[in-house]
Amino acid sequence: MSPSGDNPILMSDYSYELPDELIAQAPIEPRDASRLLVVTRGNQTIEDATFRDIDQFLDPGDLFVINDTRVLPARLHGRRTTGGRVELLLLERQGPGRWQALARPLRRLHDGEEISLLDREGAETEYRAVIEERSAEGVVTVAFAPDTEGQLGSLGEVPLPPYIHEPLANPSRYQTVYAREPGSAAAPTAGLHFTTELIDRLKEQGFRFATVTLHVGLGTFQPVNVEDARQHHMHHEWYRVPASALQAIREVRESGHRVVAVGSTSCRTLETVAGEVESRDDLAGSTDLMIAPGHEWKLVNAMITNFHLPRTTLMLMVCSLGGRDLILRSYREAVARHYRFYSFGDAMLIR
Repeated sequence: MSPSGDNPILMSDYSYELPDELIAQAPIEPRDASRLLVVTRGNQTIEDATFRDIDQFLDPGDLFVINDTRVLPARLHGRRTTGGRVELLLLERQGPGRWQALARPLRRLHDGEEISLLDREGAETEYRAVIEERSAEGVVTVAFAPDTEGQLGSLGEVPLPPYIHEPLANPSRYQTVYAREPGSAAAPTAGLHFTTELIDRLKEQGFRFATVTLHVGLGTFQPVNVEDARQHHMHHEWYRVPASALQAIREVRESGHRVVAVGSTSCRTLETVAGEVESRDDLAGSTDLMIAPGHEWKLVNAMITNFHLPRTTLMLMVCSLGGRDLILRSYREAVARHYRFYSFGDAMLIR
C-alpha cells in the first residue's frame, strides 16, 4: 500500500552522500559495543552513545518489540543446461515446492527452464529447480521437487547484502540472538546489536519485551525506481503478532510508557495491526504497508534502527518518524563522526 496525499514524495529529497569506507564490512564484537546515535525529536538534539547503554535514554516500563524471524540459507547457486551459472535468492514460499525468488541473470532465463543446483563447494548435485514463470517486477517463481525442497537448507547460503564484499566468518552473526522463526531473505539488522546479556539486564531493570514475526522479503529492500514515492508499490510480507504481544502493548500504552520498535520490520508490523490492537487473538496476514512522511503513527513511540541506503523506503520510514530535516542532519553528523553504516553498522535511536 503506497502513501496517499496530494503532495509528491520526491525520492531525491531523501538522499545523502556516504564515503564507501563507512560501509561496514563485518560485525563489531561484541554485538552491543556498536555505537548509538540518539536522536531526540522534542529538542532536536543528537547525542553519541554506545548501544549497551541504551537504557540511559529510555525508561523502565518501556516495551521493546522485537522481530524473531530467522534468515533462511536462501541464496542458491545453479547451472543451466548451456553451462551458464545462475544465482537464486529465495524470497517467499508460495506453497509446497514453489517459491518466489530473485534470479541472476534474469534476462537469459526462460519459463520452463531446468536448473541443476550446486552444493556450497560449487559441485553439481542431483537436485533440480524449474523456472515456472517470470513477473514484470523481475521476480521468478521456482518449483522444486519434494526431495529437493528438503535439501535447500544444506545447499543454500545465508544471503548477505551486495554492498558487503567480505565473507562472513560466522554466519550466526547475521542472525539476531532471538531469531526463532525461519522465513527471511535478510536479517532485521537493528536487532543484531542485542546480546542475551543485555536483554537480561534490561529486563532486570524493568524494561519489557514482546515478540512479533515479519519475514523479510522483497518488500523491505526492493529499489524505488520512481521519483514520486506515491507511485511505488510495496510487495507483501507475511507477519504474525501473538495475543501476548498485543496485551503487552495495551498495558504499556495504559501505563503511559513507550512502545519501542526494534527495526523497520517491527514498525511495519505494529503499524499494520494498529487498528486491531484490542484483539485477544493472534493476528497474522501479509502487509504491503509503506510508511512515508505523512503517515500517522499509531502504536510506535520510538524506534531503534540502523543507517539506511539513500532513496529507499526505509529512509522514508525513519524520516516519517523523526522528521526529514532532523534525520538528514543526523545522517550528516553520523558521517562526520565516522559511524559505521548499513547492515553491520552502528545504530540509531529515534525517541
